[in-house]
Amino acid sequence: MQATSPAPAMHVSGNLLLDALSDAAYRKLEPHLEVVPMPVGCVLSGSDNRPTHVYFPRTGIVSMLMPLEGGASEEVAVTGNEGLIGVSAFLEHGRGGAPPRSSVVQHAGQALRLPARFLAEQFDRDGEFQRLLLRYTQALITQVAQTVVCNRHHRIAQQLCRWLLLRLDRLPVCEINATQELIATRLGVRREGITAAVADLRRAELIRLQRGRVTVLDRSGLERKACECYAVIRKEYARLLADKRASRSSRQRSQRRRETLEVK
Repeated sequence: MQATSPAPAMHVSGNLLLDALSDAAYRKLEPHLEVVPMPVGCVLSGSDNRPTHVYFPRTGIVSMLMPLEGGASEEVAVTGNEGLIGVSAFLEHGRGGAPPRSSVVQHAGQALRLPARFLAEQFDRDGEFQRLLLRYTQALITQVAQTVVCNRHHRIAQQLCRWLLLRLDRLPVCEINATQELIATRLGVRREGITAAVADLRRAELIRLQRGRVTVLDRSGLERKACECYAVIRKEYARLLADKRASRSSRQRSQRRRETLEVK
């Protein structure tokens, strides 16, 4: 039997959401994707104007902040290379205004940028892309909702553990750049409460804090100290997204096995 041409190599973009797409779906996006840096403090989307681009982080962490009266803001979610910044581009396509939230880079990294209008058009045209983005949106909504519940009902020490663990899931190292003042601001609590919670974790030898950097020494211990909110968020992301990537890898392996048999 005549040998068939080998299948194209599975694409690797560095963003897990994009990598969950079939090669055919990804090729439609690829010419429009642009690699851009994400410096600390960079505002990727804000409430003052409608975003022109969406971002698929490859490295780094972005905080989603909700504004409060008086100019303060509180963090309701974080995004790393598992997701995207700018869900309003396809959820609110064609509507005026901008969502009352902002997305700010906390850990420097790199992202793939895509024009918001193009993403919205592909969302309407491509069923595979639409289903994947909706699954991600559902996972993001779970994180936002669980964060609100956690900040309202659980102790500051438990909130701090959740906050640290969500970042560990999105970083290749066990070090998190954050001061106690920043953590207090993101959680919407008093600095004194964070100081006491940090002291408790340090005494338990779970973390080390030095010069605006938190080093996690015992992740398992941190998970035991956390409330159920972290586990709920992590399981929902795995349920909605991880199985998608796993099934795609399985299909890729099956395709390669079929091609090997055809060649033989």
